[in-house]
Amino acid sequence: MLKQRIYVSVVGFSDVERHALNTIFRLSEERELSYAPWVPLVAPGATPRLMTAEVLLVDGESAEAVLSHARETPSGQRLIWIGHDAPEYAWRVMQRPIQWANLLHDLDAVYAARQVDSGYLDLDVTSPAPLGADPMAAQPPERRALLLGADRRERDTLRLRLNAVGVTEIDEVGNTESAVELIGRHAYCCGVFNLDDQHLDAWSLVRLLADSNPQALTIGLSEHAGPLAAWWSRRRVRRDTRRAGITALLARPLQTDDLMPWVDRLRD
Repeated sequence: MLKQRIYVSVVGFSDVERHALNTIFRLSEERELSYAPWVPLVAPGATPRLMTAEVLLVDGESAEAVLSHARETPSGQRLIWIGHDAPEYAWRVMQRPIQWANLLHDLDAVYAARQVDSGYLDLDVTSPAPLGADPMAAQPPERRALLLGADRRERDTLRLRLNAVGVTEIDEVGNTESAVELIGRHAYCCGVFNLDDQHLDAWSLVRLLADSNPQALTIGLSEHAGPLAAWWSRRRVRRDTRRAGITALLARPLQTDDLMPWVDRLRD
């Protein structure tokens, strides 16, 4: 099958959300249906491939949204609006926190809608079901945890304790891009982040997971939270933890006695 591509024009959004979108675009290149940011500028003398993007993705809270609200989209373009006060002609409207899995579903639905417009398919895409939904499934959704940047000892401890409270699906990742992709694909009840790893954008990923899963337990691990750390280091990491919305800050090396009162909150 020939690869298909959907071009998306992005208006507004925070740096963290833009990072998540760019990662989704990049990882989608491995699929038969991929997404790419639409850039209207072309080299001198070149002919643009598209007159307009097929999707206009607008952050309704941004200043640029006013312009998008003032004019209707060109024929064939789908408007996905994030936030309140969406125009009547918006094709999809979502609220924050952004549910990345639902957004991915909507982007996939654009291709189906394009096929309908072309007469290739007779398909109703006006009311999509949640991504991955199976109407025949009766079992409750899986309970899943994300471990980012933990060392082997920490992973073993976390797996053991999470399994004990019924969380058996656990994803272990060591880089920012994979974490963004997983957060967009799955719902998580818990995320554990190594805040000391300078190769990871752990603070932004905490916020991304919390926005996508508001009820999730988020745990930060840091040597600067331990009793042997300098007082100013402890103060700084606690301050940053509060700002990031982390549920619990635990010292490294991780101690089971410190972990269990928090993990027990996930017990069935």
